[in-house]
Amino acid sequence: MKDLSFPSSGEVAFAGRSNAGKSSAINTLANQRRLAFTSKTPGRTQQINYFGLGGEKYLVDLPGYGYAKVQKTEQQRWRIFLGAYLETREPLAGLILIMDARRPFTELDRQMLEWFAPRGRPIHALLTKADKLGRSEQAQTLTSVRGEISKWGSGFTASLFSSLKKTGTSEVEAVIASWLAIETSASRAKFAAPGSATGQSLLEPPL
Repeated sequence: MKDLSFPSSGEVAFAGRSNAGKSSAINTLANQRRLAFTSKTPGRTQQINYFGLGGEKYLVDLPGYGYAKVQKTEQQRWRIFLGAYLETREPLAGLILIMDARRPFTELDRQMLEWFAPRGRPIHALLTKADKLGRSEQAQTLTSVRGEISKWGSGFTASLFSSLKKTGTSEVEAVIASWLAIETSASRAKFAAPGSATGQSLLEPPL
């Protein structure tokens, strides 16, 4: 697809349900409040947003899935476009799957795994809103999710995360850095807002 010709030497995509805390996680990792726009209305992200790390390497914010208020024709259009991105995008080094730690592996999360796992690229499950769970619940959830996601592919991983408490950042930064072969410190503070030096930073599905 012509719309997926954006030049890149490596990118990590963030995907997740619209209310799972994806944008907040990206903002926390970037140490910025509004890099990825957060909204009280699920499904507001209607583009594929690129955030530069330098050297044509990017974090990619995919539209949240499962937003019920979007018309079915629009959902289908995005499903086709995202399918093309996830299945054919060569610079895509791995997927950060955002899941609410209180409700991991919803039906849509499993569909995303079925969609992406066959590509043979790594997946890291980031369990957001972990601060909503007690310590024992966190440990049980993490053990359960790690066991479940390992069934989908060798080396698939998971970690706990809280945007509110700013915990779990080092673990996911290390994952991203290893996938993109960059210094860990570069995964924080060097993010560039869309429309920076690369020119095209937003991809949209064809009408």
